[in-house]
Amino acid sequence: MRITFATEAAPGRPNEDFVAATPDAIVLLDGAGTPPGSESGCIHGVAWYARSLGSTLLAGLAQEDKTLTEILAEAIKAVASLHDFVCDLSHPGSPSATVVMLRRTADTLDFLVLADSVLVLDVIDTAEPMVICDDREAQVGAAYRMAMDALASGSPEHIAAHRAYVETLREHRNRDGGFWVAAVDPLAAEQALTGTVPADRVRAAALLSDGASRLVDRFHLATWRQVLDLLDGSGPEELIRRVRDAEHDDPDGSRWPRGKTFDDATAAYCRI
Repeated sequence: MRITFATEAAPGRPNEDFVAATPDAIVLLDGAGTPPGSESGCIHGVAWYARSLGSTLLAGLAQEDKTLTEILAEAIKAVASLHDFVCDLSHPGSPSATVVMLRRTADTLDFLVLADSVLVLDVIDTAEPMVICDDREAQVGAAYRMAMDALASGSPEHIAAHRAYVETLREHRNRDGGFWVAAVDPLAAEQALTGTVPADRVRAAALLSDGASRLVDRFHLATWRQVLDLLDGSGPEELIRRVRDAEHDDPDGSRWPRGKTFDDATAAYCRI
């Protein structure tokens, strides 16, 4: 595989995304940020969690005898052990992250998607790409975001409403009927979307944090096919630039209501 990627933090904030690759595998994580005024029970923070889990996953991907689900479960358990005795892992705001993994083994591609980062596969001889995204958080959140979306992004009222929204969603995290992310419980790995496709049927793949995929799924300024073409022709940096342009054009969220005016954006493109 030939892999290129780019990542950019939201202005004025540390980057809580993570992306890394080997010649045959790639992993992308999007850490779930803690809004100002909220507690997490962890002294390390979300960026630390995403980097610790991401690097552990990347090492685990070399174990071809293990499934991606097994690798993720073991990595969640390993990272939990790193801060179990200094942090309150029972806290509902304990750091968490989305996970996308892609691994080539022999003649197949194995994938795993947990939570709302996106995997897009450019399948040969199909008009539309295959899009894999776990949208359970969005389905749960739709019932709670109306008040937040009605307020101008960045205003004190919006900041307070976003904090309340995030804290409400914590009550639905990693439980039946809610949504699942990588956090403390390795059983969350069993809730991931997984699959295997023949490698010779896939031209390319894109891995996107929701800060990068918002060009399609929130702003509706491109299709998934157009994003694949953009990544192939101009690279991940151009996709992130277009996301930033859209965010700057709508600073108060009046056109595209959203929790974060700007979000960490990470995009990876793999030519198979």
